[in-house]
Amino acid sequence: MKIALVGYKKQEKLTQGVANDEDSDLLHFLIGKGLDVTSVIWNDENADWTGFNVAVIKSPWDYHNHLPAFLNWLNQLEKLNVRVLNPVEIIRWNSHKKYLKDIAQNGLPVIAAEYINKGSDFDGRFFDLFGTDQLVVKPCVSAGAQNTGIVTQNNLKERKEEIGQLLETEDYIVQPFVEEIKNGEWSFLFFNGEYSHCSLKTPKQNDFRVQHYHGGSISYPAPDPLHIEQAGTYLKSLAQPTLYARVDGVLINNKFTLMELELIEPYLFLNGNIDLLENYYQALMALIS
Repeated sequence: MKIALVGYKKQEKLTQGVANDEDSDLLHFLIGKGLDVTSVIWNDENADWTGFNVAVIKSPWDYHNHLPAFLNWLNQLEKLNVRVLNPVEIIRWNSHKKYLKDIAQNGLPVIAAEYINKGSDFDGRFFDLFGTDQLVVKPCVSAGAQNTGIVTQNNLKERKEEIGQLLETEDYIVQPFVEEIKNGEWSFLFFNGEYSHCSLKTPKQNDFRVQHYHGGSISYPAPDPLHIEQAGTYLKSLAQPTLYARVDGVLINNKFTLMELELIEPYLFLNGNIDLLENYYQALMALIS
C-alpha cells in the first residue's frame, strides 16, 4: 500500500517558532514502521496521484488561499479511488466556519457567532446582538489568524471600510471577544477518536492571537480529565471517523467551550515524541488495515 503524506510548498512564516519539523518526524517514523510513505505537495503539478492508495492530508497549510483548487483536487482523488484521510466529506464541511453553527445546533458549547455573506455590509449591530464592546471578525475560510482583527466601538468607523473591502471577496464570521483567551487556548488532540495529548497556546501580552508566529507561547500542562471528556464530545457527531482531530477552545466557568474544530491541517504538537507518533501510527493502521 502506497501512502502520500500531503503537505504544501513551505512558507517560513508558518513554521517560525516551531521546534520540530513535524512532517519530517512523522514521515521518518512511519517509514521506520515499514510503511511505504512519500511526502507530496498537494498542488504539485508533477505528482502522480494514481500511484497512491491513501492520501493523508497532513499539512496543506495554504489551502485556505486556494480553496476552489484544493476542493477540486480532493474531488479528483475521490475519482481516482484514493482513500483520503481525513475524509473528503469531513474536509469540505470543515473548510467553512459555518460548521460551527452546525455544532452549536447539536447543543454543544460553542463561542457565539454570526455570519456576514460576501457582498454584505458590516456595521455595529453585532455589539448589541452579543452584548459586548469588542468583536472578533475573521474570514469564514482562513487559517493562522489571517485577516483576523478586533473591532471596538472606538475603532468601528475606521475598521468598517476595511472589512467592507474584504467582504467584497469572501464571507466573514463575527464573534464576541472572549476574555478567557488571555488564559490560553487549549488544543486537545484525538487520533481515530481516541485522546492522545494536549497543548495550551497563550497569546503574548496585549494580543489575542495564540499562533507562535504572532508571538504566542506553547506549554503542555496536565489537563483536567473532565475537560478531555468535554472536548471529546465534539467528535461524536461527525459523519465519519477521522484520523486526527484537534479540538481548540477555552475554559469558561471551568467548562470547555469550542473555538475551532481543526480537521484539515492542524499542527499536532507531536514534538518528536515517540509515544505520540505511535498514537498516530496506531490510529492510521486501524483505519487502513
